[in-house]
Amino acid sequence: CTQALHWKTKEGLVRGCSCRGTAGFVHVSCLAEQAKILNDEAEANRLGDKAQIESWMRWQGCSLCEQQYVGVVRCALGWACWRTYVGRPEVDWARRDAMMQLGNGLADVDHHEDALPVREAELAIHRRLGLPEENILGVQTNLALTYSCLGRKEESLRMRRDVYYGRLKLHGEENESTLETANNYAWGLCGLKRFEEAK
Repeated sequence: CTQALHWKTKEGLVRGCSCRGTAGFVHVSCLAEQAKILNDEAEANRLGDKAQIESWMRWQGCSLCEQQYVGVVRCALGWACWRTYVGRPEVDWARRDAMMQLGNGLADVDHHEDALPVREAELAIHRRLGLPEENILGVQTNLALTYSCLGRKEESLRMRRDVYYGRLKLHGEENESTLETANNYAWGLCGLKRFEEAK
């Protein structure tokens, strides 16, 4: 294991990134422990937003090749992240981001039925706390994708429409995120064979 934080573990090694040779083999528990240590350090030492974001990225990507983890590794890290921060109050950013990591990990292995209540709870928390609209729109985007993967196309389309109009209001029609959201909305319309509206 390249992290070697739990050298006596009986846990199997996994490969979840694009590191070559033995550099890519790790224990998921070592990845989780590394991410936790880095985040605790950044928080305790008040290293600032940039350091906090960089350390948080260890929950979702390799520190060597910088590729995001995929599949079962991402799912396992999502669960580990959630278990690490679930005890914090819901106003704590790490708890909310851990919920997002769990939802993303479940979606990455096509466990959309399991991801759905996570996504819905995440949206409810964001709304209850009155978080910035941009954050809420990001959560709604993930939820719309989950609805779509579950075949709930009308719900997905309504959510995509709300995200599009929200981004249009926040950023205007020439903004990159607005255009990306418009594309998502148009694809949703096409998926329901509502081609005239998609124009």
